[in-house]
Amino acid sequence: MAGVGVSTWQYEMFEAYGPYGPSGTPGTAGGSYPPAVPGVHDAVTQGYGVAAYGGDTYRPAYEISAEAGRRGGSGEPVLPRRGERVAESGTPEPAAGAGAGRRAARRRKTRYIQRPDSAVRRLLPQALVVAFLAGGTTAFLAKDKAIELSVDGRPRVLHTFADDVTELLSDEGVRVGAHDVVAPAAGEALASGDEVAVRYGRPVRLTLDGRRREVWTTARTVDGALAQLGVRAEGAFLSASRSQNIGRAGLALDVRTERTVTILADGRTRTIRTNAATVREAVEEAGITLHGQDTTSVPQAGFPRDGQTVTVLRVTAGKEVREEAIPFEVRRRPDPTVFKGTEVIERAGRPGLRRITYYLRTVNGVRQRPRSERSEVVREPRAQLVQVGTKPHPDSVKGVDGLNWHGLAACESGGRPAAVDPSGTYGGLYQFDVHTWHSLGGKGRPQDAPAEEQTFRAKKLYTKRGSTPWPHCGARLHG
Repeated sequence: MAGVGVSTWQYEMFEAYGPYGPSGTPGTAGGSYPPAVPGVHDAVTQGYGVAAYGGDTYRPAYEISAEAGRRGGSGEPVLPRRGERVAESGTPEPAAGAGAGRRAARRRKTRYIQRPDSAVRRLLPQALVVAFLAGGTTAFLAKDKAIELSVDGRPRVLHTFADDVTELLSDEGVRVGAHDVVAPAAGEALASGDEVAVRYGRPVRLTLDGRRREVWTTARTVDGALAQLGVRAEGAFLSASRSQNIGRAGLALDVRTERTVTILADGRTRTIRTNAATVREAVEEAGITLHGQDTTSVPQAGFPRDGQTVTVLRVTAGKEVREEAIPFEVRRRPDPTVFKGTEVIERAGRPGLRRITYYLRTVNGVRQRPRSERSEVVREPRAQLVQVGTKPHPDSVKGVDGLNWHGLAACESGGRPAAVDPSGTYGGLYQFDVHTWHSLGGKGRPQDAPAEEQTFRAKKLYTKRGSTPWPHCGARLHG
């Protein structure tokens, strides 16, 4: 306690005079306790306020002495004598009388002889608090670290009590993602003087020589991103300036490196260095012009690769129209009036007509195979109708079966059922004309009927007219 002091004389107590309260009146300082015994310990415990000490809690004695000198004193602090009070001006006041002083001294002496350790007990907690605060301050200062934190290229020095990198970033509100880079790594211990760098990842939609992909970079400029991604930018086409900044949202970047392309055209070979985006652009850079339907050996819109050879194809084209016959259909139906094996054409078929347009193409002077481009039917085909005989053949004709019909057929037609004379009038084994054939019950033309039917009709004709129908060969019937 600030109001009690202990002398070197055994158990003799005396008043210690503390500093004054904020108002300059003893015993009225804020936070001070009133004296336990009137007239004893009247010196007030001063609170540690700015007003009490002019803003300096730990004011040294030489400053107090200097201030007293400025006020006209000797420069030494004025201490009260035993039994004196301290006035508001800070100087000791004389006691009311010598007897009163002696009585006060006896009361003090008697009081503290009975409890000699009370002052020590009162001072001990305060000493412990002071010691604790001193030790805590030392530990407090020991955990404080000066760290240089650089976030995306912006450095600053700060003081922190964080134990590791993760705790530091959390305290500073720095959030990092999967594509961000932290050095030292998260979780690494920190020491005073360390440097911590955070570099944010940025998405780059990179199209490199026609191949598109999305990559991440911690570089803040296009030039830094190219170096980080290992892209050779010398002589390359860039869709953005190399000094352009890359924001956190990223950017789209098109890079076309310089390549060697060989162009073959009109019998000549040209090799160029280019960063063209398409084959057509590379051909034009080689000084070659495409006309009409001219094309290249690879798609013109394709990306020219390093070392690629492109052939220019000079193309001429034309069209040709051709007509083709469409075959007709043959429809057969049974006819019970015609002997078996006989087919009679009831209606002749007629082929149709188709007109086809062909595309003709010549490449570098070589004619290509024609390609059908359009087809239209000019005339539909007409089906052919055929009657097929189903009537059974007769076994014989009475009285004429024994004649030499084989000899007659050999004489008339050489034994050929489909034989026709040069005039086209007579046909078959026995050279019937169509009128005679029909009068004997035949259908169609005689040369289209089976040999058995022709012989049967010839026998019927003989029974009516004899050998007269065969004036030259009729004698063979009896020979």
